[in-house]
Amino acid sequence: MIMPVTNKTAIVTGSSRGIGRSIAIQLAQAGFSVIVNYVSKPDEAANVVAEIKAAKSQAIAVQADVSKPQDAAKLFDQAEKAFGPVDILVNNAGVMTNKSFADMDEATYDRMMNINLKGTFNMLHLASTRLRDNGRIINLSTSALVTNMPTYGVYNATKAAVEAMTRVLAKELGSRHITVNAVAPGPVNTELFFSGKSQEFVDRLIKMIPLGRIGEVDDIAPIVVFLAGPDSGWINGQTIRANGGVG
Repeated sequence: MIMPVTNKTAIVTGSSRGIGRSIAIQLAQAGFSVIVNYVSKPDEAANVVAEIKAAKSQAIAVQADVSKPQDAAKLFDQAEKAFGPVDILVNNAGVMTNKSFADMDEATYDRMMNINLKGTFNMLHLASTRLRDNGRIINLSTSALVTNMPTYGVYNATKAAVEAMTRVLAKELGSRHITVNAVAPGPVNTELFFSGKSQEFVDRLIKMIPLGRIGEVDDIAPIVVFLAGPDSGWINGQTIRANGGVG
């Protein structure tokens, strides 16, 4: 049972679309005031905010590139200005480009490292001092780490580092009763997943999943909402692999 919350604030990075959008909406439904973060598509973020407000919950959209420390700080600044101290951080912002090591170029490598890893670090660095006691941090990883598929090498490297930071930060913040966990989705029906993939590749991935389908965003968001809520207080430093049994 997910218990409702009141007077708490959540930042969800990369929440104008995909999994982040669903997380933002479901956190609002659970009673959180939500910061909807976007980089380049204000209309999509505005639509998320409008949907949350239509359901009588609170949200604002904040443009910020989390790979830039000053932008990461702006997310906390705007959250505190609008709703007060931050209780929940969901590090969802990420990019994925599938290339073999032979075909990987420096620009693609740098982009994934900057957003997936440095962006997550920037937010964790700030959350370490700006999140309220008894807060929750949820990082998004990937179940591709357990399948070791070709062309996922650099993307997996960024997410392996995110999981490593998750485990260490859980111990650093434990005395303040802040839990730090990760959720590692398998293939999910989002633009991020389908971008650059052939139907043959997608079909091959689906055959690897015992449940016989790719996931939906609503398979992932409720797990994050649970980890953000009061019922998850004894779960710390863990990675939950939501992937239909792929690994």
